[in-house]
Amino acid sequence: MRTSTPLWLLAAMGVVSLSAGRDARAADPSQWKCETCPFEKGTTGTVDAGVGVTTEASPKFGDYTGLDEKGAFAIGGATLRHRGDNGYYTDFTATDLGLDIRSIQADGGHEGRWAYRLGYAEIPRDLTDGARSPFLGNGGSVLTLPPGYPADTTAGMPLASTLVPVDIGYKRSRLDLGGTVAGPTDWQFRLDVRHDVRDGTQASAGSFFSSASQLVAPLDQTTDQLEAVAEYAGSRVQASIGYRASIFRNDDDALTWQNPFTPLVPGATTGQLALAPDNEFHEVFATLGYQFSPIVRASGEFALGRMTQDQAFLASTLNTTLAVPDLPATSLDGHVDTLDATVRLTATPMDRLQVAASYTRNERENKTTSLLYPQVSTDMSLSAPVSNVPYSFTRDRVKLGVDWRGKGWKLAGGVDYDAMRRTQQETGRTAEFSTWARGTFQALDSLGLELKLLHGERTNDGYVAVPSATPENPLMRKFNEADRRRNLAEARADWTIEDGMSLGFTLDVTDDTYGHSEIGLTNARSASVGVDYSATLSEDTRFRAYVQSEQIRSTMANSQQFAQPDWSGFAKDSFDTLGAGLTHAVMKGKLELAADVTIARSRSDTTIYFGQYGTPFPTNETSLESLTLSAAWHQSARLTLLGSLAYEHYGSSDWHFDGVGPGTVPNLLAFGEQAPHYSVGVIRFAAHYRF
Repeated sequence: MRTSTPLWLLAAMGVVSLSAGRDARAADPSQWKCETCPFEKGTTGTVDAGVGVTTEASPKFGDYTGLDEKGAFAIGGATLRHRGDNGYYTDFTATDLGLDIRSIQADGGHEGRWAYRLGYAEIPRDLTDGARSPFLGNGGSVLTLPPGYPADTTAGMPLASTLVPVDIGYKRSRLDLGGTVAGPTDWQFRLDVRHDVRDGTQASAGSFFSSASQLVAPLDQTTDQLEAVAEYAGSRVQASIGYRASIFRNDDDALTWQNPFTPLVPGATTGQLALAPDNEFHEVFATLGYQFSPIVRASGEFALGRMTQDQAFLASTLNTTLAVPDLPATSLDGHVDTLDATVRLTATPMDRLQVAASYTRNERENKTTSLLYPQVSTDMSLSAPVSNVPYSFTRDRVKLGVDWRGKGWKLAGGVDYDAMRRTQQETGRTAEFSTWARGTFQALDSLGLELKLLHGERTNDGYVAVPSATPENPLMRKFNEADRRRNLAEARADWTIEDGMSLGFTLDVTDDTYGHSEIGLTNARSASVGVDYSATLSEDTRFRAYVQSEQIRSTMANSQQFAQPDWSGFAKDSFDTLGAGLTHAVMKGKLELAADVTIARSRSDTTIYFGQYGTPFPTNETSLESLTLSAAWHQSARLTLLGSLAYEHYGSSDWHFDGVGPGTVPNLLAFGEQAPHYSVGVIRFAAHYRF
């Protein structure tokens, strides 16, 4: 959450302040100043300083905002802009310095010669609210238990005396560095580096046969990215060649935990879960664009990449009583090659007619060796060995589109073809052919209409169950590989009622039918409708409002007999949002007032049908109401005093969590967190100074 007024309010403040002083400057030309001239010189900037107060502590409210604690916080920010006589420039911005979402950005250089970029940002994540656990060592890679464990069920565990609150969440920090240097004529060279760190904890779970525990897993990960590019921009030819890399490192390779339940077999006292393994991605790429003539242009991109993963394997189990065969290798030695290529051609044979065509190929070739690995079921028994499956695919997409414009109208249409070949999957090839059309019309001087229609058909070349240690119903069809018919319609109307007053309508409908799927997803439909309104009520008052409603429905069929379908599931999700805002300037723009309100609701219903009789799950619901009042007092041309009051109420019900304590389920040691609720107010006072 920002520590000052919203961006739209600040923009409005700037417009009002310029208007308020326009007459005075017009009378004295020596005071005229160009605010946006490209050749401005000198140093300007702003400083924000103040204090804020949060009325309640709420991890849910603090997720992404940094306002998770009750009490005061500092408001701090600054900008700096410098333009020198010799072409040197500097821009600097710092925001939210008093919160955990602070960010700093800087760039500068010498116009037309070289430039640098620097950025730093933090984002807090609060993932749970009210979680409790008896485990010791949360945040580390080894979890142990206090005296009194193990027990046959959660009822026999000393939960009352051993449960302690646990905070599950992390901070993500990002550092960006970059630079650009001009080379020989029409050339420039660019280098960008990014360092991401995620530090904290995340939720996990582990099991021993029929008993399970929710666990706090450590999170200590870094991702380093690099991109180096040489770019050429001539009058007819534009080209680039470059290299990019992404390197992921995890300081914790495993989470080990003590079994809180009485072992069902000897030796099943400690479990171990592998965490995300180290991996790398490297790619070389090139782009080329050529203007054959004023009406014909061709362009393309090409990239070759390689993904590798060579993290050492963990032991198959920590149960030393099991005679487990040796692993066939010390690591996966994963190796995947990628190819991405696109060619585009655009032509404008007539002033009002444009034709575009493109072809894209994506390849993923998994060259990892397939080996037979011993399989241990939850550290309790040996199962049949399994092999890793090196999945690969090739995807070809062709698009052809036409755009024809006239006076007050525009028509566009096209065809898309998408073919995908897979290995080690139930279907070897799917192909989807889609046709679409879009029209934009200025029906009246005050009324604009837009309509888009699409129809797509996807088919496969046969569906065969892949051999697996866990066989699936041969009638099941995965939704991304199954035959599908898709119909889509989008409509938009914009009506200018009068000067300064407009009304808009939107309608989006999608219908997906999986007609050949006996087991699996059979139908998915979504519909969204919205209305937005804006009005300039006077020179000093503006109002806006919107209403948005969306519904998503899906049905699926399944079988409890591993045969023909004998039950079905129906899910319906709905989302409704209403928002309104008002801005008003008084005292000739010296004081600006604003108010914003948002009301949102969501609902999720799931019902299982056996024949004609349905058994509904409890309804999941969320509600959100927020109100923000803000004021900006322009004390002088340089000093503005800012104040705001924000209130937000959030409520939810979720049967996955509600009523499920750490020991509610006999064979599940849970965190016991409930669906989040909060009511939080935030008050801010700050000064904004320009120099």
